[in-house]
Amino acid sequence: MLIQYTCLKLGLRQAKTLPHGYHKFVCRLLGIRVHVSGTLDPTGPVLLVSNHVSWLDIPALSTIAPISFVAKSEVGTWPFVSLLAKLQRSVFVDRSRRTLVKDKAGEIAERLAQGDNIVLFAEGTSSDGNRILPFRSSLFSAASFSPKAANDNGPDAVVQTIAITYTHLHGLPILRHERPLVAWYGEMDMLSHAWNVLKSGPLDVTIRLGAPIPLASLRDRKELAAFSEAQVRQYYIEQVTARNRAA
Repeated sequence: MLIQYTCLKLGLRQAKTLPHGYHKFVCRLLGIRVHVSGTLDPTGPVLLVSNHVSWLDIPALSTIAPISFVAKSEVGTWPFVSLLAKLQRSVFVDRSRRTLVKDKAGEIAERLAQGDNIVLFAEGTSSDGNRILPFRSSLFSAASFSPKAANDNGPDAVVQTIAITYTHLHGLPILRHERPLVAWYGEMDMLSHAWNVLKSGPLDVTIRLGAPIPLASLRDRKELAAFSEAQVRQYYIEQVTARNRAA
């Protein structure tokens, strides 16, 4: 944490990459086995649109590549968690105030323009792990900026969907009635939930990445939200039912 703080203060490129290695180590330490299907677009900035199940999503998704998150403003007040979020260069959003949401959409677009990969939990909150909640379109207005990488000759930003699913606990399939035990939602206490999950044994999580789509190819935030929700929902159903569906 001290090294990451120093990298941030000095503006070193390692400030983007260090959390990636840190979370890979954390997942190995905690017995979280991450299985990735699909590939993150390596050519330019990516807006990653994901469902949200648990606090475990943060370390699991961070193993894919150097990324930052869009987090609700309350996270910035949580002891220790807020420090980790700030060290990973998270964007904090107060979703109850529309003007601030628009300002933050501009910040997300600017971060994409700088070449960052940003994860947006489009449901606005975490679920019980058995369903995908409706996606909120307000922050998708970042797409209207059609940002390029910091180099004007760089590639356009793209969007990729992510479906994250917790599939096995101690090597055994997690059934429908067991998924809420892994999910963290509602008014659950984080510390007690973390203890119960981590003492249960090794946990397998599957992350499916959709194909990259140029942000400029989608007309507006509502079209982007609808497209992302449909794709994430399809991928999630395929993962929890262990079978593929026709597109």
